[in-house]
Amino acid sequence: MNVRRSAAVLAAVTVIGAAIPAAAAPSPSPSQALPSALYGDKDPKFDGVWRQSLALLAQDTVGEKPAAKSVEWLVRQQCGDGGFAAYRPDPTTACDAKTMLDTNATAAAVQALAALGGQDAVADKAVGWLKSVQNEDGGWGYAPGGASDTNSTSVVIGALTAVGEKPDQVEKGGKSPYDALLKLALPCGGDGDGAFAFQPDKKGELTANADATAAGVLGALGKGMVAKAGKKSGAGCAEPRTPEQAAANGAAYLTKALAKDDDHLTSALAGADPQPDHGNTADAVVALAAQGDTAQAEKSLGWLEKNSATWAEQGGPAAYAQLVFAAHATGTDPRDFGGTDLVKRLNATGPAPQTPEKTAAAEDKSDSKSDFFGVWWYVGVCLVAGIGIGFLFTGRRKRQQS
Repeated sequence: MNVRRSAAVLAAVTVIGAAIPAAAAPSPSPSQALPSALYGDKDPKFDGVWRQSLALLAQDTVGEKPAAKSVEWLVRQQCGDGGFAAYRPDPTTACDAKTMLDTNATAAAVQALAALGGQDAVADKAVGWLKSVQNEDGGWGYAPGGASDTNSTSVVIGALTAVGEKPDQVEKGGKSPYDALLKLALPCGGDGDGAFAFQPDKKGELTANADATAAGVLGALGKGMVAKAGKKSGAGCAEPRTPEQAAANGAAYLTKALAKDDDHLTSALAGADPQPDHGNTADAVVALAAQGDTAQAEKSLGWLEKNSATWAEQGGPAAYAQLVFAAHATGTDPRDFGGTDLVKRLNATGPAPQTPEKTAAAEDKSDSKSDFFGVWWYVGVCLVAGIGIGFLFTGRRKRQQS
């Protein structure tokens, strides 16, 4: 499971009172065949919508046109109120009070569908639901009603930006998402100098978290999961009074953390030795590139090119998507990622994208229809003009509002 995703799931456990192990992703039994439109072959119970969204978004990022049935599968996962659950095995059954809606899955779906286009109504409805569950501090938790955390708030900011909303104007109780992020940014001059915390601990204290920091940098910059290299601003660590300064502080923290461990981040479970954290490293690369700290981003990308093949193969579509995002952010060709074609590997985890031939044929068919009706429209106008009677009707179809 995606590391950022697993952190959010674990946070939700506290809210809903259920113990869900982050690493629990068993393969489904033969009697639980997965939908043919779904990417990945692991149990999608906790991350079906998330990994599907990342896969489709990554394909769009590299110029691929996802399979129509895969996009349709994602759209059908939406509940009537606009929210998405982590996974609904039977989308024909209406969502009810027992359906555990998920801000992260919803925000990821919005980013994917907005990028693909043609799904404005679905994306707008999802954003409407996200606004309805915004916390009084301006942020979001993984589950509605849960305490705001950096990761969830940041992925929702990315969704807002994707549909053209201005995050600083999306307020609850007079607070915007940026206000929530600033409350989770650590001050300078102490442990975790300039980092973001995931959430305050039980005592209300903040502890630096590398994955939350990567998410927080992107969120503070108003960026989504797909970002290009930005222009560096700020140096060192200063009081995080603005989102821009908090992003600069977080990037400085990530740079130090990456350089400390041979250009990658590490993680450790209780009682286990620290292990390379490929997912968090990929997220950090995107964040640093977006902030303009390209030197360290490129070094860490180089580490990923040499060391991420096994991790990505085990992680599946979301992992390949993270690497595609990291390559995109640094201007690296994802089809030659340390000798690996990430696009080919990602595509192999699910339905093949539409071929250029099929796409072109569909467009030609559409154009032919347009030409046909255009000709007869012109003939009609000429006939009407010839008898001295004419009516010109103009209209614009309003965008569906939910």
